[in-house]
Amino acid sequence: MKIVVLEADSVGTDVSFKLLEEFGEVVLYNSTPNEKVAERIADADIVCANKCILNEKSLEKANNLKLIAEAATGYNNIDTKYCNMRGIAVANVSGYSTEAVAQHTFALLLALNNKLAYYSDYVNSGEYSKQESFCNISNVFHDLSGKTMGIIGLGNIGRRVAEIAKAFGMKVIYHSVSGNKQDVDYPMVDLSELLLQSDVVSVHVPLNEKTRGLIDKAAFEKMKKTAILINVARGPVVNENDLVDALNNGDIMAAGIDVYEKEPLSGESPLLYIKDKNKLLLTPHQAWGSYEARARLVMEISDNIREFLKGNKRNRIV
Repeated sequence: MKIVVLEADSVGTDVSFKLLEEFGEVVLYNSTPNEKVAERIADADIVCANKCILNEKSLEKANNLKLIAEAATGYNNIDTKYCNMRGIAVANVSGYSTEAVAQHTFALLLALNNKLAYYSDYVNSGEYSKQESFCNISNVFHDLSGKTMGIIGLGNIGRRVAEIAKAFGMKVIYHSVSGNKQDVDYPMVDLSELLLQSDVVSVHVPLNEKTRGLIDKAAFEKMKKTAILINVARGPVVNENDLVDALNNGDIMAAGIDVYEKEPLSGESPLLYIKDKNKLLLTPHQAWGSYEARARLVMEISDNIREFLKGNKRNRIV
């Protein structure tokens, strides 16, 4: 059994794939350009990938291929119709990063709400040492308790964010893009109502035709001028040009963004040229990537392979 890992670096150099050796020979590539995929998986029985494109062009000569073990929850890099036609099984991993993403959601929110960048810069600049008063509260911040958290998408991560928001004393409302009502105590509202009511809008939806560009100029115009937007879901859910305009025009107060329309973020992105950088906190698609989450990811991949070899359907997409 030959297992080819195409993008080992995608889970970090501090997490090992050694446990996959239980199943056979493991060939690791730190990263793989798409033009090299077909060559590298030509004699593989199992392929582990994250972003590499696995379609008819890259898979057609992989005659031994039995399973694609996706090192992620999303699997839009895989042509599942072609895999189904070929009889190639596909298994993904879900839930491994719930805690990490929910934690990062509040890391962004707290940093923006409490103006941490401003106050840290104030101290480090030496200005705090020059003042006579023991404190500086010149840049106004607010309690989260009593505020409304509007969650778009109440899956595993959205639910965890709701739990944390409740612990802060926040009121939680949610919107389901699919229209499916969840068995929770939080009220489900339409998108317009969520945008109008929320002090914080937190996005936790997959990218599809219903969610692409969901948060655009029209959405920002409905939001409170004091609102904070958090997007740790998928970049194209938020129109970046409209977001920059909304921040520059004062339509919303601030935004914390971990995902982008193009990744890595283009050096020409309007997000990098916002007028007031204190209004926008950008992180490099890291929300999912705590050490514990990445270790769970590899463990889940291993479990998917083990169950597949036993003839069981675990986390199967195809």
